[in-house]
Amino acid sequence: MIEKYQYTRNLTLQIVEPLEIEDFGIQTMVDVSPPKWHLAHTTWFFEEFVLMDHKPGYSYNLEGARKLFNSYYETLNKPFPRSKRGLISRPTVREVLDYRSAVDEEIIGLFNKGDELDEKLYSLILLGIHHEQQHQELLMTDIKYNFSINPLRPSYKESLHDASRNSTVSTLKWDHFNGGITSIGTNNQDFSFDNEQPAHKHFLYPFAIANRPATNGEYLEFIEDNGYTNAVNWLSDGWETVLREKWSTPLYWENIDGIWYEFTLSGLKPLEKNQPVSHISFYEADAFARWSGYRLPTEQEWEHAFQDIPVEGKLLENLLFNEKYESDKTTFGTVWEWTSSPYTRYPQSARSEGALGEYNAKFMSNQMVLRGGSSATPRNHIRATYRNFFQPDKRWQFSGLRLAKEER
Repeated sequence: MIEKYQYTRNLTLQIVEPLEIEDFGIQTMVDVSPPKWHLAHTTWFFEEFVLMDHKPGYSYNLEGARKLFNSYYETLNKPFPRSKRGLISRPTVREVLDYRSAVDEEIIGLFNKGDELDEKLYSLILLGIHHEQQHQELLMTDIKYNFSINPLRPSYKESLHDASRNSTVSTLKWDHFNGGITSIGTNNQDFSFDNEQPAHKHFLYPFAIANRPATNGEYLEFIEDNGYTNAVNWLSDGWETVLREKWSTPLYWENIDGIWYEFTLSGLKPLEKNQPVSHISFYEADAFARWSGYRLPTEQEWEHAFQDIPVEGKLLENLLFNEKYESDKTTFGTVWEWTSSPYTRYPQSARSEGALGEYNAKFMSNQMVLRGGSSATPRNHIRATYRNFFQPDKRWQFSGLRLAKEER
């Protein structure tokens, strides 16, 4: 546990290492949080839910931490407005980093007392680790969006672009499933979020699912076939969003003198047609699937199809450290895959008591489920039962799609 804790906390610092001091406070839209806020919030989480309850006499190391860095736990106090996180100039970046170090020392002190951690404390620290891993992914996506607003198209890290890129893509094939009753979710006590529990039975009709995500090149065909201007492709809410937001491409695509480019963490680069399409909303994923003559899988179909597949693919460590990965391992990583399933509770699921009951359950409205992880997801964070969720119009995450179809 102590190794996992230290690895996770250090990985967060490695993510922000390429940043300049001016980059730490930027918030370019309401969905994005400044890197400094992520560093402080993940630290506050350990302080609030571990140290305050399990170390007698402990008081906040950073004055006002709960006022500034509580994300959405209304049962604790009124959170500072999400849209104004970029206005928090103090504490400084240096003070936030010192805050992290001080809380790390306190948490490690709990391990070094020589006693076994009680079950509740162990579970809370483990939750804090996985919570920080979620923010590691948000750090990567938020940094990318913040940089994209700058007309100079700055690079977060130049070496990220070409690592593990491939010039070919496998032929689209279908994996077929007979359907029937399957088990969805998990009772895993090592770790799983509350929204993955409990394991339960679900009936599936026969279906087939694609062997890989849809690519930039395939999505470009959709664009060139007037995909964004033909209402027949779109759900009603999606069509209204396209018209209102004036969408005509995925987020970060640009056509310059007839050549397609994509803004990446390494700056503006020529579009890689054989890479999975990314930064599209649920509406765009659904429209592309309908234009293709297919559909998006349900989250239960996705989990059933890949529940026994090892977690391999392009994940955060591959992206950050230029680690190679097998290009035909396309189930996990690279892009989150939109499903057609709304984000709702599983049968007989139980909500946690206290503030932690707000962690996932209160967001089960007007959001859609994504599966599989992305190139910004830590390797030991993702699994087949993992349920990510966002509103259907969100595009700043590494979100793509995989096609599915009926089997009659």
